[in-house]
Amino acid sequence: MDYRIFRAINQFAGRYRLLDMIVIIFSQKVRYLFLFILIFMWFRDNSHKKITLYAIISAGVSMVLNKIIKLFYFKPRPFLNLGIHLLSPFPSKKNSSFPSKHTALAFAAATSVMFYKRFLGSMMYLSAILTGLSRIWMGQHYPLDILGSSLLGSITSIVVKMTGWLWNPIIDRIIQAYHDYCSRMKNQQGKSSN
Repeated sequence: MDYRIFRAINQFAGRYRLLDMIVIIFSQKVRYLFLFILIFMWFRDNSHKKITLYAIISAGVSMVLNKIIKLFYFKPRPFLNLGIHLLSPFPSKKNSSFPSKHTALAFAAATSVMFYKRFLGSMMYLSAILTGLSRIWMGQHYPLDILGSSLLGSITSIVVKMTGWLWNPIIDRIIQAYHDYCSRMKNQQGKSSN
């Protein structure tokens, strides 16, 4: 079943140039869009800074879990099988197909934002789904790899939110350190202009 769904999606890779370009953009560039959104949120107010830090923590934990899983579990990527069309402008890694780092990170960030900002989080979630589908289209991962990776990223964000008592002191210190740094920079600029 997993292979059949994969073939149903991957069969279109390389057939439609415009769709292929869109798929590559979602697969490779959505992370930069997410980074831009988080940077923009950071420069708003303290509540947005907290959301940004929760998203970063969730993505970081997802990345660590991703690496741990890959140490103990290996599933060959689809493009290593004969007859699979690989659509990629970059050389592809031959590491495990599960979990998908791109998908897990996208879902971790999107879920974290969705807890606090429904509309923005929903848009990020939709982008995360398209990122996962693009990885299948490109021949990088099987559908169950994407499903598992989306659950990994989402559940990680849920656990990080539920353990907020653990993260809040760290988050508060980071925000305070940032404000202290900004104050020092303002004072130095004021002294240098006098």
